[in-house]
Amino acid sequence: MHKIPVTVITGFLGSGKTTLIRHLLQNNQGRRIAVLVNEFGEIGIDGELLRDCQICDEEEENVSSNIVELTNGCLCCTVQEEFLPTMQELLKRREQIDCILIETSGLALPKPLIQAFRWPEIRTGATVDGVVAVVDCEAIASGSFVGDIDALMAQRQADDSLDHETPIEELFEDQLACADMVLLTKVDRVDAETHQKVQSWLQQELRPSVKIVPCKGGEINPDVLIGFNAAVEDDLESRPSHHDTEEEHEHDDDINSTYFIADREFEPEALVKKLQSLMQQEEIYRIKGFVAVPKKPMRMVLQGVGSRIEYFYDRPWQPSELRQTKLVLIGRELDRDRIAAMINN
Repeated sequence: MHKIPVTVITGFLGSGKTTLIRHLLQNNQGRRIAVLVNEFGEIGIDGELLRDCQICDEEEENVSSNIVELTNGCLCCTVQEEFLPTMQELLKRREQIDCILIETSGLALPKPLIQAFRWPEIRTGATVDGVVAVVDCEAIASGSFVGDIDALMAQRQADDSLDHETPIEELFEDQLACADMVLLTKVDRVDAETHQKVQSWLQQELRPSVKIVPCKGGEINPDVLIGFNAAVEDDLESRPSHHDTEEEHEHDDDINSTYFIADREFEPEALVKKLQSLMQQEEIYRIKGFVAVPKKPMRMVLQGVGSRIEYFYDRPWQPSELRQTKLVLIGRELDRDRIAAMINN
């Protein structure tokens, strides 16, 4: 029987992975796509966003069972507990699936996940078709993740090895090192000169054969992202990373996720101001969630990265669900009670 091609979609927090997958599901060109979502946090925001996309309607039988949330931390740390049985269940339905998308957590290293495709239980039924790294052009340009671009490029020219790298920077570099393609998102939010500067810097970080494709709003032809035929699990030696010499990798223990849940409504502008103030006082990398807005029948989706917070309305509140505000926050040494007090103030 044929092997199911698997596309691993990696990328830093807030880069646009979930938006990209929603677009792929809504424009699947007849492909039967299974999706595995790895959440970092206790509330499944990304999985719910994907379940609510238009492809998951009543005409499709058991479509929602193709979307699997892995909620107990980084997928590359939990593959033996969750990933293997999940893949085994999907492989039982091999004839009903054309391809699989795996959205990794923004804090996940891609290589341990890909190594799992060497396991005999998976190897005969699936192959990693390609790895796509999603990169936020605006965030890179603002220095949110890797510092000032001009200063960094000057350092690169003077010395190929950067000292004092943070775990976040190493993680970002490892994601790039494993990629078959980089999808550069939010290019419409920077000018042409900045776009070119970011793209030139990224190209220096990538293997020569890796292409950078600009993208707006996750809108890209699926044919661009599916069909690399790279058999990545057999090609890991050509994708060196910071953690290759370690038997097991460890995340920065200070990075954690917490959540805020309230049976109350918020005016969007007032909530954004509170969250922006919170992000100045705490080291917060990512905020995402759903907000109940007074006198609005629609659910508001809120996403924040760096100092930027965005929101939009995705669907009406269902009669059977509570109009709650639910936010997941990812950062360093976050305290749930302290954050709740600041938001509720």
